[in-house]
Amino acid sequence: MHIQELFNLKDKTAIITGGGRGLGEQIAKAYAEAGANIVLCSRKVDACQTVSDELQKSGTKTLALSCDVTKEEDVKKVVRKTMETFGRIDILVNNSGATWGAPAVEMPLEAWEKVIDVNVTGTFLMSKAAGEVMIEQKAGKIINIASVAGFGGTDPKLMDTIGYNTSKGAVMTFTKDLAVKWGRYNINVNAIAPGFFPTKLSKVIIEQGGDQILERTPLSRFGSEDDLKGAAVFLASKAADFVTGDTVVVDGGTHALT
Repeated sequence: MHIQELFNLKDKTAIITGGGRGLGEQIAKAYAEAGANIVLCSRKVDACQTVSDELQKSGTKTLALSCDVTKEEDVKKVVRKTMETFGRIDILVNNSGATWGAPAVEMPLEAWEKVIDVNVTGTFLMSKAAGEVMIEQKAGKIINIASVAGFGGTDPKLMDTIGYNTSKGAVMTFTKDLAVKWGRYNINVNAIAPGFFPTKLSKVIIEQGGDQILERTPLSRFGSEDDLKGAAVFLASKAADFVTGDTVVVDGGTHALT
């Protein structure tokens, strides 16, 4: 197979949670450029609709839906609407995320629960619902957005976010286990662990500790609006058909220092 065909997503259908901004928007644009149909969903459907409208101008077939990934009925609705519109689900990107900064002894229980519910339970519910379709199809690609923060502890002066770190570590373990469970159905399950990209979620951390972050980044810069596209397209494409249970780190080399 020609190398360009290996990375071609023409006529594939991708669901991207949290697709209205940040890394989700970046991935949505990458998949659209590769030829996929795009379903964007989040609690803030207006943001998804804005991205959807932009993608449609270049000929991409899109759908913007309201969805709270912690609510199973919302998740099932997204899968149902996707199937009604496109007839299949080839790619799922679990990108919706939440964080909360506070010392562990001051972390409110409701804040901990919110982060775990969105980042872990939401990933499970979306994978479960889309997975039912993929199992029937005997094919599918699930890509979970983890974080370099999930590999271990972080300096509390920079990231005092125990709930977020814990949740992203859980996402990486979930990725490995689901890959083992669903490999027999020809479903690939992988994760991407981004480093620091300027997004709404990371804005405060970058503002307060940007210099410290860059000192520990061999490439000496933050992630750009294009830096996640290659990894995201690779894991969604035929080029990654023999890759599963892995976490691809996209952090400018920070993890190499540990």
